[in-house]
Amino acid sequence: MAKDTVTYTCSECGYSQSRWLGRCPECSSWNTFVESTSKAVAKTLTGAVLPAVKVKSVALSEVNALEGSRLKTGSAEFDRVLGGGAMKRSVILIGGEPGIGKSTLLIQTCAHVAKSDSSKAVLSAVEAKKLRIAGETSGKVLYVSGEESASQIKSRADRLELDTSKIQILCTTRLEDITDALDELIPSLVIIDSIQTVASVEAGNIPATISQLKYCAAELIGWAKERDTVMILTAHITKDGNIAGPKTLEHMVDTVLSFERSNDDVRFLRAEKNRFGSIDEIGIFAMGDKGLSEIADPSSLFITRRSGAFPAGVAITAVFEGSRSFLVEIQALTVPAKSSMTRVYSDRIDSARVSRVAAVLEKRAGLKFSDQDIYINVAGGVRLGESAIDSALAAALYSARTDIALSENTVIMGELSLAGEIRPVSRLKQRIKAAQSMGYNTVVAPNKDTGVTIAAESIKDMIRLLFAK
Repeated sequence: MAKDTVTYTCSECGYSQSRWLGRCPECSSWNTFVESTSKAVAKTLTGAVLPAVKVKSVALSEVNALEGSRLKTGSAEFDRVLGGGAMKRSVILIGGEPGIGKSTLLIQTCAHVAKSDSSKAVLSAVEAKKLRIAGETSGKVLYVSGEESASQIKSRADRLELDTSKIQILCTTRLEDITDALDELIPSLVIIDSIQTVASVEAGNIPATISQLKYCAAELIGWAKERDTVMILTAHITKDGNIAGPKTLEHMVDTVLSFERSNDDVRFLRAEKNRFGSIDEIGIFAMGDKGLSEIADPSSLFITRRSGAFPAGVAITAVFEGSRSFLVEIQALTVPAKSSMTRVYSDRIDSARVSRVAAVLEKRAGLKFSDQDIYINVAGGVRLGESAIDSALAAALYSARTDIALSENTVIMGELSLAGEIRPVSRLKQRIKAAQSMGYNTVVAPNKDTGVTIAAESIKDMIRLLFAK
């Protein structure tokens, strides 16, 4: 078995030799030589072989928890979904249907991050080598496009009135070209648009295959993990809305984001996986002529302001998405079934939840739904999944079936059990505060001692109190 070869590498300039020296003959720095062995040889993505520093374990108590600082994207909504900003040395995978605005969001992020870049356009070989060894970045921004030309990206940035003078652009699908640019620039933010277009000769000649995706993603992720870089990969999606390619791709990255739309203008950004934050947060954007803008008050999107009478089949509830609460409007419609089999049409609330609430109403309130087709919608197009909407959904269904409208100043919240009980919900006080800030003076919930106007312990109590007339 071959014996390990010990070498010593200068941490300042990368100069190496077989014995330790107090002073580096290349850069004249003192006490900068670090021991490494031939078994720890690292191969860079460009093919160059460099001695890697021998890694040793340290006490967990000595690790600085603040070491992994975050990079602000310039968008409060984007930062919210990421958990307070993009964590350095992390890789983010963002998917969404074509034309939804992924590239717009990312070029806006690039423009914001590049504002503070005061360094030179290209690093010298010695400077790049120092940064590579130290794991630091140059503060630059690199946008890699495998789908659009540089002129197309520049045209979009000009339309959005963004400053592109400090953004580096690279239009290629070859992994080797990308890694050469990464080693040359050492950027703090890298955009790969998209990962499905990247291919390497080492993994075959056909792009977007499973082997190509795994190999190229692993190489790029490995590069980002060794430096204070944030790397964002965009991804194609299937017709079912899932990210195309192997599920392994989602396991390899740190964060998986889903970009969705409710109509032509509103966009929702959700985290399906986040190692550095919550997956309950939601970012809400409006698409306009100047790109994506933040929507600070979501209730303005999800509540319909009416000048006439409040219609039947509509109920207002307060929901929590991550760290904030806002009001949404649930709309229900029941019509006689067109066939012997009834159906539930609901894409914003799980149809199984709708069927369960309708069954509870039929059993506990004596209201027949077995011969009705049920249509459920949420104003603004946001998807609702928490159990706190159960009682509001029940009130909307009862109102639609009886054609009796609720009071327009009423907000309903509570979880509905199969026994017809209305159970308490989490963070009720914050929900009540959100309702009162919007001018709703009647709150229906099971907890009387939390400041609700109407306390309802069961579905029968709620119906009697809301539909007494």
